[in-house]
Amino acid sequence: MIKRIAAIIAIFVCTSVAWAILGSTIFYRTYNAESGLSGRVASTWGARQAQAPPAIAREWREEKTVEVEEKGKKTTRTESYVRSEPVKIDASRVAAALHIDYRQKGLLWFSTYRVDFDGGYTFQNPTAREEAFVIQLPFPAQQAVYDNVQLLLDDKPLAVTFSRSQAVARTRMAPGAKSVLHAAYRSQGLDSWRYTFARENTDGRGKEISQAHDFHLLVKTDISGFDFPDNSLSPTEKRQTANGWELEWNYQNLVSGFDIALKMPQRLQPGPLAGRISYFAPVSLFFFFFLVFILSTLRGNDLHPMNYFFLACAFFAFHLLLAYLADHISIHAAFLISSIISIVLVVSYLRLVVDLRFAVVEAGITQLIYLVLFSYAFFFEGFTGLTVTIGTIITLFVVMQMTGRIRWDEKFSPSLLRKVGTPA
Repeated sequence: MIKRIAAIIAIFVCTSVAWAILGSTIFYRTYNAESGLSGRVASTWGARQAQAPPAIAREWREEKTVEVEEKGKKTTRTESYVRSEPVKIDASRVAAALHIDYRQKGLLWFSTYRVDFDGGYTFQNPTAREEAFVIQLPFPAQQAVYDNVQLLLDDKPLAVTFSRSQAVARTRMAPGAKSVLHAAYRSQGLDSWRYTFARENTDGRGKEISQAHDFHLLVKTDISGFDFPDNSLSPTEKRQTANGWELEWNYQNLVSGFDIALKMPQRLQPGPLAGRISYFAPVSLFFFFFLVFILSTLRGNDLHPMNYFFLACAFFAFHLLLAYLADHISIHAAFLISSIISIVLVVSYLRLVVDLRFAVVEAGITQLIYLVLFSYAFFFEGFTGLTVTIGTIITLFVVMQMTGRIRWDEKFSPSLLRKVGTPA
């Protein structure tokens, strides 16, 4: 019996090492390719987006007489140059509709989304004469696709040119006139969407503190589970709708260096999930071996260590198949297929070694609990440890009740006890 237990322990240790190698391989495949996969998703779909308000400036031409020296003679000439001055935005009415559209690459899901942006910005000609204005709308990301880009002034379309990742338009306004600039486009992004007030400092160290007057932003989403990153402004109002959420930010006179930001919800990641399940596998096998050993001992079915070896292989097949099926089908389907195959391997084998009842009832149910259900607890983040703890306590209680009347010295050394006689 002692040799049999030692052999079972050796099989358990070797299988645990194999699981550690498999889990490390899964994590390597996942995270080693993550940066490359993220770049591929961004190149075909779009990158993270951070939309800034348009920069509006009035332009005028000035002439200046300068003195120059040509061929030893001093002469004067008139030079003309363009000056500009920023114009503040008096009110902002911005809306963004976000629609999540996940993309899978390898063992990772990426939180890609579609965005419909629509912004209205009120500004005024601050002078008492007709002025020329230049409007620059920065695009939220260089690596992105933009459709139906529009710049309208008082609902009249402006001629738009594109230069250095921004849309540029020019117009003229009457003295003291107040107008509304309307900017709209459709685009696609990855992971997060931002509306940023602050601009980079001239020295490149962080962002400046910015001010926004009469600001209103409405974000409509068809998703739940999003988050607000650190150093970002939380919504002043939020309402749950039939399809998602409506989030509002309202400020009369905002002074801040923070952005408004939404982080898209993450789907269950097949790679990290399969890796964590593989690292946890020795716990499942330990419980399975422990209960099979106890039950076979109670029934008098002495399983050989080679039987335990094949059972360990059937357990390992579950994790190996799960790791490579998750590349091609959904993680839930891969988990179901791997579970069925592993249970069929164990039940069909123990049917031949012991009998059908032991294979289906004792071994099959034990494998369903400690391999399938324990592993499925990883699908619910935060509940895995509690599930394992409860399962451990229940297992301990059941085994203690089943083995309370067993005389273990007779089970471990029956032949020795039979040979013991009266002392000479």
